[in-house]
Amino acid sequence: MRGRVTSPKQRSSDTEPYNASQGISYSNLAVRKLNIHTCQVYGVGLRGTDMVFPYNRNKAAKVRINNEKRFKTEGDWSASNDLFGQDKFPSGGKTVIVTEGEYDAMSAYQMLHPQKVAVVSVRNGAGSALKDCEANYEYLDSFTNVIFSFDSDQAGLEAQALCAELFSHKAYSVVPVNGLKDASDYLQNNRSAEYVNAIKHAERWTPDGIVAGSNLYDEVMRPVQKSDVDYPFGGLNKLTYGIRKEELVTVTAGSGLGKSQFLREVIWHIIQNTQSNIGMMFLEESTRKTGLSLMSLAANKPLHLPDTEATQQEKDDAFHQTLGTDRLYLFDHFGSSDVDNIVSRVRYLAKVARCDYVFVDHISIIVSAQSNGDERKAIDEIMTKLRMLVQETGIAVICVSHLKRPESKGHEEGAATSLAQLRGSGSIAQLSDMVIGLERNGQADDEKERNTTYVRVLKNRFSGTTGKACALLYNHHTGRMREDEVDAL
Repeated sequence: MRGRVTSPKQRSSDTEPYNASQGISYSNLAVRKLNIHTCQVYGVGLRGTDMVFPYNRNKAAKVRINNEKRFKTEGDWSASNDLFGQDKFPSGGKTVIVTEGEYDAMSAYQMLHPQKVAVVSVRNGAGSALKDCEANYEYLDSFTNVIFSFDSDQAGLEAQALCAELFSHKAYSVVPVNGLKDASDYLQNNRSAEYVNAIKHAERWTPDGIVAGSNLYDEVMRPVQKSDVDYPFGGLNKLTYGIRKEELVTVTAGSGLGKSQFLREVIWHIIQNTQSNIGMMFLEESTRKTGLSLMSLAANKPLHLPDTEATQQEKDDAFHQTLGTDRLYLFDHFGSSDVDNIVSRVRYLAKVARCDYVFVDHISIIVSAQSNGDERKAIDEIMTKLRMLVQETGIAVICVSHLKRPESKGHEEGAATSLAQLRGSGSIAQLSDMVIGLERNGQADDEKERNTTYVRVLKNRFSGTTGKACALLYNHHTGRMREDEVDAL
């Protein structure tokens, strides 16, 4: 009774008996450029017009019908899970090469002959490769080096990576080049020397995320980028070297000490000095207030205050220099301000609105919107998601966080800021690339002191330099923060 004709991936359990010596002839396989010696080593030969590949110590075989891409199996195929050629090479050698197909194994063996290298193949191509290597783990692991030489298509490369991971430090991978798909291609195109060289220089497997230092020459020789844009304040730039994309910056201070005004000064500076789009999520104020406050910087007048006198021309000019540039995107936060909603809007600003810089003022209001009431957990969640967004999109996110009240005098009375005063479990300090603290004594009798904000760098992953950076004096007539020379610095 003849078995059904199937591919190896859909082989029939109704297989024929197999006799290793029954009518098989050995010869050179001219089409594949395989010589008779290689065929005899692997026991591969013709039985009529069918090509027979013995498996399981000659107890079973895969038969290629009419030498086409149609297969059937014979013998006790399920008796063991041996790889093709496994019984030809004893375990415990120096190197074993694993290929994706029988012809590839034979081709690799022939090109490497007379080197003492074991060459085997998985049973049914890339689809079964991991399962086959797992089933024969002890055999493969007995070798000092395990080299995978799979096909260069996507399926082959993915299977090769999965199999290499099984054998960790002793695994190596060969990637065919110059349009050659596999070992058989090398042999048929008279490129044996190149294949031998590829085996000799096979790449050591490394897990995802691990990069060999020797591969980083071009990367480390690129000039170190100072910044994508400066801050508008020289003293702050001296410590931070400016703002870089892929950074998460947190600005922190006590309540009512000018955090939003500080952000607006930075936004206005970016507008003037780049062509970048900017996203603004000011959650404690309306888009009208945010827009007018930003226009105030362009007009050098506090347009957001009702008693400020300004002509229509001044207002129009201020609008066209800011909101009218088509580079600013504001978040109308009517509705939900929960973590997922905010994160999705930041992602939209980055990926759809093409913003390079997104400002979030402030994360504390996002935390207060959470239903579970666990502030520490909510802060961890929003900071982790913002950190991941920065890495995913390559943008810079500048966010604001409130501080815990100190035990002595409050921040509203000029208390110094510190990382220890950041709210939550420490995720703000841990996940931010830069933490900037603002300090001001809003209750001081002296008017200049009352309107002077000290900027302190609390964390600086870029250069490590921290401390007081500059002092900013707020002018009520212009509505601007300007860097000021202060003896205390």
